[in-house]
Amino acid sequence: MGSTGKSSPSIGAEGDDSLYPIAVLIDELRNEDVQPPLESLATVEETVVRDKAVESLRKISQEHSPVDLEVHFVPLVKRLASGDWFTSRTSACGLFSVCYPRVSSTVKAEIRQHFRTLCSDDTPMVRRAAASKLGEFAKVLELDYVKSDIIPLFTALASDEQDSVRLLAVEAGVSIATLLPQEDLEALVMPTLRQAAEDKSWRVRYMVADKFSELQKAVGPEITKTDLVPAFQNLLKDCEAEVRAAAANKVKVFCENLPEDSRETIIMTHILPCVKELVSDTNQHVKSALASVIMGLSTILGKDNTVEHLLPLFLVQLKDECPEVRLNIISNLDCVNEVIGIRQLSQSLLPAIVELAEDAKWRVRLAIIEYMPLLAGQLGVEFFDEKLNSLCMAWLIDHVFAIREAATCNLMKLVEKFGAEWAQNTIVPKVLGMANDSNYLHRMTTLFCINALSGVCGQEITTKHMLPVVLKMSTDQVANVRFNVARCLQKIGPVLDSSALQAEVKPVLEKLATDQDMDVKYFALEAISAHSTLFTCVPSLEGEKNLMCSHGLTAESSMCTGQIVF
Repeated sequence: MGSTGKSSPSIGAEGDDSLYPIAVLIDELRNEDVQPPLESLATVEETVVRDKAVESLRKISQEHSPVDLEVHFVPLVKRLASGDWFTSRTSACGLFSVCYPRVSSTVKAEIRQHFRTLCSDDTPMVRRAAASKLGEFAKVLELDYVKSDIIPLFTALASDEQDSVRLLAVEAGVSIATLLPQEDLEALVMPTLRQAAEDKSWRVRYMVADKFSELQKAVGPEITKTDLVPAFQNLLKDCEAEVRAAAANKVKVFCENLPEDSRETIIMTHILPCVKELVSDTNQHVKSALASVIMGLSTILGKDNTVEHLLPLFLVQLKDECPEVRLNIISNLDCVNEVIGIRQLSQSLLPAIVELAEDAKWRVRLAIIEYMPLLAGQLGVEFFDEKLNSLCMAWLIDHVFAIREAATCNLMKLVEKFGAEWAQNTIVPKVLGMANDSNYLHRMTTLFCINALSGVCGQEITTKHMLPVVLKMSTDQVANVRFNVARCLQKIGPVLDSSALQAEVKPVLEKLATDQDMDVKYFALEAISAHSTLFTCVPSLEGEKNLMCSHGLTAESSMCTGQIVF
């Protein structure tokens, strides 16, 4: 780097080698004939630095006029492309596409030649970089040059000895396919893509499966029927689980994008047999991937086919040993509900839901809780009360706080669906009964539920049924319960009428404000302050609150807030 006559960059007395590149850069910037800093940074060994330098160079190129591009920017790209170190040549690959559209035809020819050279570079890392930018470069080329220059490069890279190069060529092939007229696709692109779909490396086949829906849209309906359907079948039957999983993920999208006139025939004849095999695949990731999309086939195939062919598969998956498979089926029930209604699945649903609700992994339990409002809406209130209500209540006393918290939120959503009257008759009595539980965590859950339910249940239920329980809990022996009473009274205050606040809430808060526990005091004073427009605060209490705050005791700093509270 740089010119002669420069002094050696100084490094700290402690000889920290990590600072050496920075020292070199500072020294270069002091020289009058310094090379562009970004060009230097684009050649360093650290990939993150190179990528950022290339990103900056790409932005800077947009600020150049066509003349300045040819005078300043293109020579920089050429220097990088012909550099001795592979690092500079990899960086060059990302710069061709940004300067090509705005330079003269002569310079364009030189740029194309440099890119061709890099595509056949001796270093695999350079060929990888070129393959990754092939599609991007093709998009800015004239169509004739796409056919004459890009297609041979694509074919060569897709046959590279390194599978890491070949898999990147697949992605480029999808981009190239979108650029070509329909009549050229079969001859110029499809032989190479067919070869990639049967590549000896599973990673290349995985990339084909992963990009299959994009490829399907690029090549159009006729080639889809003749070429892609058989290729997709093979990918669904691939010997590697990763490839089967990637293909299974695309089943719904692939079927949706099939030509409408032959969609049902193709699915029933070619795709569904493969899907049936995947339902009992030995790999759980494959089954899970399929379960996340298979329900979507019901809207494509209609009621009769769903009942006859898909419903048996859903029932098998609902009994699968893998929780993720069952969860994925349950999370997509709305698709089936639209077509055949959920009643036909209800009897098989129940055992699956119960098993998931009691799974040893708390994250699985959490996931099924999140789907419960959806299930409740589809199954109806009678089925829910009979079969699922007890599950929802059991979650409230789970030993994991995240489950108890989610269960509380779940109750609120259920009340939003089924109404306040249902809550008063079904949920509220059970929640309030927990206030007498010997476990203080369960008593606190009562308060959290009241916080969540007061708004959706309304003033009458809150005042008549919930408030007396909260007030009674203000004398609990556990300080954590008492200060959560204060917080609860603050939360439900807006739902209560002013007379209840003045006559019942205010005296309890004032008593809690004199509690021996500092946290109880603090949250009681917070609640009093929040309701100050409705009842007058005692001056001495306000002064004490200010004193507590001056000592750094706040809701955020309290040792009993956060996870310990709950």
